Amino acid sequence: MDVSPQRPLSRRLLLTGLGATAAAASVPGILRVDGAYAAPPGTGGALPDGVFSLGVASGDPLPNGVVLWTRLAPDPLNGGGMPDRPFPVEWEVADDDTFARVVRRGRAVALPQQGHSVHVEVDGLRAGAEYAYRFRAGGRISPVGRTKTAPAGSVAAVRFAFASCQNWQDGYFTAYHHLAGEDLDFVAFLGDYIYESVPRTTTVRTHEGTGEPLSLVQYRNRHAQYRSDPNLQAAHASFPWIVTWDDHEVDNNWADEIPQDPAQQTPEAFRARRQAAFQAYYEHMPLRSGSRPRGLDLQLYRRLRFGDLVDLHVVDTRQYRSDQPATLEQAETQPLTMTGEEQERWLVDGLTDGGTRWNLLANQVMWAQNDRTAGEVDTFDLDNWDGYRVQRRRLLEVFGSDAVNNPVVLTGDRHCTWVADLHPDFDDPSSPVVGAEITGTSISSGGNSDPVAFQNTYQPIAAESPHWKYFDNQRGYVVCDVTPERMLSSLRLLDTVWQPDGATVRTAAEFLVEAGRPGVTVEFAEPRTAQLRAQASRDAGPVYDVDDVDETADLQR
Repeated sequence: MDVSPQRPLSRRLLLTGLGATAAAASVPGILRVDGAYAAPPGTGGALPDGVFSLGVASGDPLPNGVVLWTRLAPDPLNGGGMPDRPFPVEWEVADDDTFARVVRRGRAVALPQQGHSVHVEVDGLRAGAEYAYRFRAGGRISPVGRTKTAPAGSVAAVRFAFASCQNWQDGYFTAYHHLAGEDLDFVAFLGDYIYESVPRTTTVRTHEGTGEPLSLVQYRNRHAQYRSDPNLQAAHASFPWIVTWDDHEVDNNWADEIPQDPAQQTPEAFRARRQAAFQAYYEHMPLRSGSRPRGLDLQLYRRLRFGDLVDLHVVDTRQYRSDQPATLEQAETQPLTMTGEEQERWLVDGLTDGGTRWNLLANQVMWAQNDRTAGEVDTFDLDNWDGYRVQRRRLLEVFGSDAVNNPVVLTGDRHCTWVADLHPDFDDPSSPVVGAEITGTSISSGGNSDPVAFQNTYQPIAAESPHWKYFDNQRGYVVCDVTPERMLSSLRLLDTVWQPDGATVRTAAEFLVEAGRPGVTVEFAEPRTAQLRAQASRDAGPVYDVDDVDETADLQR
């Protein structure tokens, strides 16, 4: 890699106690008064314990900098609990975990109209380098986070994880405890960061509030509840995150300005809801100021480059899409769009610029054709790319051109792992393989699964779907190792998400994409007996959210 020499940071620095009280004595200007830490003059006044209750995060790494995030929220589930006025927040970045060598520091302002969130765009850093960072406000010191800038120039390897679908009510975020211990350059989150579903007392954990969030305060409270999870906080504090959304950040299966249930939400009411959801999303994500909401819009699709090795194209398949078709005939014939025309042009331009060895898409819903019924009758979820077949074929033909280097689609949403070859025409056996898709499973959505029933359902369909290479419905995340020659993706699965502690993780399968050879092969998969072991018995357990079970999507023949 084209990086400067550096002193390695501790992988566990965020857990070593360099938090509020332990670090306070080392920070200039902090005054100890009667056993507490008071704010020095000019810092806005003292704040209570827990002002950094939502942790810290970083995101969108560039070769010379990253975004640093926090939100001041001493009463997180009640609107945040901050005074209704701006509040100064100091930040610092160091190249050692003791902050003896601070390389950047400054002051930001947490505004009430932004939920007292802070988005600091730090620049002037070294490419491919690790840093520690922290915040100070009102005499309180935040937990310490670790981040890493993107590499530049000739890059030998990039290692990252991707995850999606973390329903608070369906299970614990134990996967993030294990993910935080990985050695990664970044994490890509592919959507469904929160769920807007109503509180249910029959689930593992219960959503805050009394119903679905509709207002800005309600969306802030829902995000704050998710952000309160210690394992999620640890994963955010360990690596920079690159985020995009899917539907549940706003409303199940929303499409542009159309809600899931237009008969129950007027156009005016849904526009107000969308605006509130967008605002709360920005306030809780490590996004740059270019993504700050403007009215009904939030610029989320963007591209991040990792030297000459990887272009990561982050797409938005909700904000600009056509409404879902009602029939398969409409999906096959109408010029429906998942991305909108402007984003499609942006994507094609980025894919064909030839600047990197690999083109990876951070994507929400499945591209590969996914029949849900064995036999002559085909059944599809038309909220996926199966409902937008004209545009899908057009883009997959671009994938197959000589101008696109090694396209791989990384997908969330499905609550299952689904690995497939991509073809412009999935029904034509002679249609060429033009790329690969790795659909990752959920962090918790769907709860503990039943692999026996799942495999019994899909094994017969697999015989009719030769582009499928692997499928499984257990919970976890995916780690990807990319070099100029190949991309190896490892599926990490948990044995349970219904216990807050003690869940183990294992590598259940590995998937290989070789540079210059479109498609994907399964390099390793655990024996069927291991795959079906603990979850095979369907003992009485928590009830899932009804909108979030793997197979509850609207299906069309």
